[in-house]
Amino acid sequence: MTGLRGVFAGFGKSKAFAVLGKALVPADRVLLRVSGGRFGVGSAVGLRTMLLTTIGRKTGEPRQVPLLYVERDGGYIVIGSNWGGENHPAWSANLLAEPRATASISGRAIAVTGRLLEGDEREKMWNAVAEYWPAYDRYADRAAHREIRVFLLSEQRG
Repeated sequence: MTGLRGVFAGFGKSKAFAVLGKALVPADRVLLRVSGGRFGVGSAVGLRTMLLTTIGRKTGEPRQVPLLYVERDGGYIVIGSNWGGENHPAWSANLLAEPRATASISGRAIAVTGRLLEGDEREKMWNAVAEYWPAYDRYADRAAHREIRVFLLSEQRG
């Protein structure tokens, strides 16, 4: 890992980053929305980011969240770390309730279906994402009371 991403990966493991990161989520959401998914806070430091739109399980309304992702197995792996917080993030519960969503990546809106990964498949994908963004291991340590959700987002065909 080189460049700004390498610098931020070290900082990304700190508790301070988790607090700062949560504060940056609204800014990241706005930047990704106005740029059509082309640019966000994470992309400024070389991270792959998407704007995921799920359907709110309680409201039925669209809900958007900026997420880091890794491309694997013909899809996009996303992690419900919630910065190592107490609860699972709302977007992950939304995706469990309604797996169809939209991912905006590099200005392209992609219809996706989310699938919660479990067992060996989850472990394999967790390792791939933690290699890309090592801070996820620290988030898992802070969230030891729950297993962080790992999803594969696959493009909907036809």
